[in-house]
Amino acid sequence: MCARTRNTILLFLLSISFTYAQNPNNNKTLSSILTALEKKYDIKFSFSDVDIENIFIAEPPKKITKEELLVLLNKKTQLQFTALGDRYVTISFLNKMVAICGTILDADLSQPLLLASIKVNGFQIGTTSDAMGTFYLKEVPIKSTVSISFVGYKTKQITAKELFSNTTCAPLFLIEKVEELSEITMPRLLTSGLQKKADGSIVLNTEKFGILPGLIAPDILKTIKILPGIESVNENISNINVRGGTSDQNLMLWDGIKMYHSGHFFGLISAYNPYLTKKVSVTKNGTSSAFSDGVSATVNMETNDKITNILSGGAGFNLLSSDAFVEVPIKKDLAIHVSARRSFTDLVNTPTYANYFSRSFQDNSISSNTVNNTESNFYFYDYSFKLLYDIGDNHKIRANFIHIKNSLEYVEQYNENALTIEENSTLKQENLGGKIGWNANWNSKFSTNFSAFFSNYKINSSDYNKDTDQFQTQFNNVLETAIRMHAKYELSEAFFFSNGFVFNEIGIKNTTTVNAPTFSKKIKNILLKSALYSEIEYNKKNTYIRFGIRANYFDKFKKLIIEPRIAFRQEINAALSLSLEGEFKNQTTAQKIDFEDNFLGIEKRRWILSDNKNTPIIKSKQASVGIEYNQNSFFIDLTGFYKKVSGITAANQGFYNNTQNLNSIGNYEVKGIEFLINKQTEKFSTWFTYTYSKNQYAFDVFNPRVFTNSLDLSHSLSTAFNYDLHKNLKISFGGILRSGKPYTKPIVGNETIQNGNRTIVNYDSPNKERLANFIRLDLSASYHLPFFKNLEATLRIGFTNITNQKNILDSYYIVDTTNENNVSRINNFSLPFTPDLSFRVQF
Repeated sequence: MCARTRNTILLFLLSISFTYAQNPNNNKTLSSILTALEKKYDIKFSFSDVDIENIFIAEPPKKITKEELLVLLNKKTQLQFTALGDRYVTISFLNKMVAICGTILDADLSQPLLLASIKVNGFQIGTTSDAMGTFYLKEVPIKSTVSISFVGYKTKQITAKELFSNTTCAPLFLIEKVEELSEITMPRLLTSGLQKKADGSIVLNTEKFGILPGLIAPDILKTIKILPGIESVNENISNINVRGGTSDQNLMLWDGIKMYHSGHFFGLISAYNPYLTKKVSVTKNGTSSAFSDGVSATVNMETNDKITNILSGGAGFNLLSSDAFVEVPIKKDLAIHVSARRSFTDLVNTPTYANYFSRSFQDNSISSNTVNNTESNFYFYDYSFKLLYDIGDNHKIRANFIHIKNSLEYVEQYNENALTIEENSTLKQENLGGKIGWNANWNSKFSTNFSAFFSNYKINSSDYNKDTDQFQTQFNNVLETAIRMHAKYELSEAFFFSNGFVFNEIGIKNTTTVNAPTFSKKIKNILLKSALYSEIEYNKKNTYIRFGIRANYFDKFKKLIIEPRIAFRQEINAALSLSLEGEFKNQTTAQKIDFEDNFLGIEKRRWILSDNKNTPIIKSKQASVGIEYNQNSFFIDLTGFYKKVSGITAANQGFYNNTQNLNSIGNYEVKGIEFLINKQTEKFSTWFTYTYSKNQYAFDVFNPRVFTNSLDLSHSLSTAFNYDLHKNLKISFGGILRSGKPYTKPIVGNETIQNGNRTIVNYDSPNKERLANFIRLDLSASYHLPFFKNLEATLRIGFTNITNQKNILDSYYIVDTTNENNVSRINNFSLPFTPDLSFRVQF
């Protein structure tokens, strides 16, 4: 028997039971019984017809006094019978207390909703529903109104009189919330599964994800790149630049675990399986004070947190990997969720893999030499595990684990000065994370969350040159642990008050070794920090405001940093609204790009820790103001923003100029405007986004002091068109056009200079030049295959860069004595025309 059938039968039985309880065969209407009692006892009942309608009771015993009759009627009904003298009896509700109950169900699936909130309006009375969706309240004023709410559903108002029952609980259906100002300002943004919330964040629901140009899956990080203000200068999703910031300035959270690694295939695809990650929130500004780090943006990924009585899952493959996930209910209060993905790139060489591989290794350590032969063994995998356990109705335990890994073994043979040279290289990159949390609802207004997590990131590489017998290794390790306590109290239906405490320890180790000549470098740093935060949220009708403050204390530096945060939105009328966001943030980790320790031109970034001196704490200040128009499925969003980030170092900016080896501290300042226009109908959605920004560095020891940021993309626009050709067939076509990245040329006529015993490139003033504009067109299609009632499949095909445009992503120079000017220019190119295909089944 399928789950939907079981739910239908359950609903039918509930309805029959409720109907029987209200009108069993031996009961009669109260109005007919009162008429007979008036004649029998020579009395007159005074009542309102509305008060006694639909009330059924058994006939009172024949031998009973009038006083005993009134006691019996008071007991058997929700009414108050009061004698006025010997002849008259009034019937009213007054303040009579009655017992109520109900069974709360999803209106679409008829599934019970656990921990729905039930509150009696105007009274300090409330409870939550159990695993079957049922609730009970013993003493409720009969004239009161009850509010029933659940996250993501519309609140239901119902009178206590309707819920009164002596024997069973009526089914109560909650409708999923589609558009509610306090939660969502745009029910569907660009494509299905993308929504904008009142606090300015963008939410991606992977389960409801539609289709985007070139994508064959709801790749979490590729998807958010379509949003204005979010770019990837070098095309990698592991290098996402939000409002001009570097990728290491983004806080990545997976179910509350801070992640230090985000990309498979050296950043070309997301490392997070989207089919178990149900919800992703992207916040560019106005972040909740509960979050720290990430001075540019916060990407918060959440997996499914509900226990259901249905076994569900799915599996699929594309031209790089295959994956599967399953959600298994063990008992009504216990479940496990598991996902796994692995590439088959070490077994099968598909066209997609070939293009990705050449794209990743075009800038390797022997890019200027002639390669005779290469042999590689590359694979990646990720898996996650989640345990869900409900301790009663109001307490639940959640435990998570995730493991992400990339592994590469690479053998090269190339010619240099008529000699054949062989290099053997290995690279292993992984991130493990685990978390355990306890959520408690102490009453209908007060809840707490206690959690602890660890995150362990490692990148371990080696390079062996057989001809010189030189062996070198690099190792970078980040280990972070944290405990967190969060409490939330509902002051009223509109006001919410939150407080919390966080304590964490971060340790980072960097090691480099070389055997010939013998060299060893090892750096290890540890930092303890703690934070208190407080936040108040007002959310009613046309106004939303969240104001918070966070106090961060760094034990090693004896330093306190106070950070205010604000998010505000006001609806002016049904179509127009204004928004304001602002925040102060800090982070103590950054990625250093070490040119001397290059490894195959990839993954040159190493995590380092602030020492409050040579590597200071990075701080940011942000402000943004926006205006939105939303009417008749026509949406316009215009936002102006300002951001200043201080405490950056030259070492983590990836300079290719004369400053690249200098240790200097500076800042960058970016100003810009983001524009989005989106029109939707039942069958199509089309949009256009544009971002203008001006991004500049300031380093006191450089000459010039102020110059263009390496991530400055003055103009960036994208457009797309989604169309539903059929209820099962969808297509998406779109393109990107943006300014080229700034770069630096050598001084003409004096391209190289001596630096001790070394000859180096003599660069001109930094970032004076700009690459050609970047342009790319993408196409994708999706076909839904409904096999059976509870089994469906989806076939998707995507084409990236359909015009095979040869975009230059970056450009720099190396010393080359065979060249007339003693230098050669190295260009990094974008992904060429690349097809991909995926097939998925889900049950």
